[in-house]
Amino acid sequence: MLRYESRSPEETQRLGEALGRRLKAGDVVATIGELGAGKTCFLQGLARGLGVTETATSPTFVLINQYRGRLPVYHVDAFRTTSLAELLDLGLEELFYGEGVTVVEWADKLLPLLPPHAVTVRISGLGDEPREIVIEG
Repeated sequence: MLRYESRSPEETQRLGEALGRRLKAGDVVATIGELGAGKTCFLQGLARGLGVTETATSPTFVLINQYRGRLPVYHVDAFRTTSLAELLDLGLEELFYGEGVTVVEWADKLLPLLPPHAVTVRISGLGDEPREIVIEG
């Protein structure tokens, strides 16, 4: 387990970018945190670390965005989902064991579906508070 304190969105993105540079095909990153904690900010850096040149945005209304980098990046937002069955219907298991990297926001909604090799990123802190970022896995 690694624990970090971020004092700015830029620091949060740099931490995500460092993790992104280490990821390989089939990796899953599960982010957990309150609304406004910085999950999307972290994931923007992570996508940069994976070689994505466009800005990653939260896929709240489409549920999954795909980006091209050194590996395909699948960005899943489970915020609006209501059941595990709905998430399974999206084909998550195929993504989790596929050729790309899958990043899940609001992963606490699908903990039973996460593969054992998932990296969990918990972000706490709101507003102008520093963020505590804990990475496990």
